Amino acid sequence: MKKTMLKLMLGACILLGASQAYAQKKAISLFNGKNLDGWKIYGTEKWYVDNGELICESGPDKEYGYLGTDKSFKNFELTVVFKQEANGNSGVFFHSSIEGTKITGWQAEVAPPDQHTGGIYESYGRGWLIKPDKEKEQYLKMGEWNTMKVRVQGDQVTTWLNGHEMITLNDAKIGAADGQIALQIHSGGGIKVRWKSVKLVPLKS
Repeated sequence: MKKTMLKLMLGACILLGASQAYAQKKAISLFNGKNLDGWKIYGTEKWYVDNGELICESGPDKEYGYLGTDKSFKNFELTVVFKQEANGNSGVFFHSSIEGTKITGWQAEVAPPDQHTGGIYESYGRGWLIKPDKEKEQYLKMGEWNTMKVRVQGDQVTTWLNGHEMITLNDAKIGAADGQIALQIHSGGGIKVRWKSVKLVPLKS
């Protein structure tokens, strides 16, 4: 009996390891740590790579700025690692399209404390669709590295911040859309955010 249980446990561990390895193989690094290949700058704000980190900061115009992917993505799990400096107001857009500095789509918020990081905002549309519960605001580590995961599959969007689920939203309009992934720098000046990992795993419909 003990040998059978041991074999079952060993088999489960092997399957889990294989599953994790397969997931890692499927992950796409959207940021290569060297340059902005695969991305396009929109606006006059600053986007550059320094010591393996992608940095965005306010430029002289102090306006909105975006860094958008060359490709579009429909269903995916996106994981970003970021550190906010100064004001730190940014965001991760998905299913978006950009003309100049006008962006349409949905944003997983990255913002200073108590300003709804992990919530979903529809740009040039319905505005805030969902904000995290107030007690979840504590999970943001301002001035430290944070990991946010955004899962978009069909009509459902779920976000996690540092391992904590922030929101789950079901929205048919999101499910019907497609588009670029984009990082934002907010208007107003004095903003700086560092990113050191932007990885995406495509998901089936």
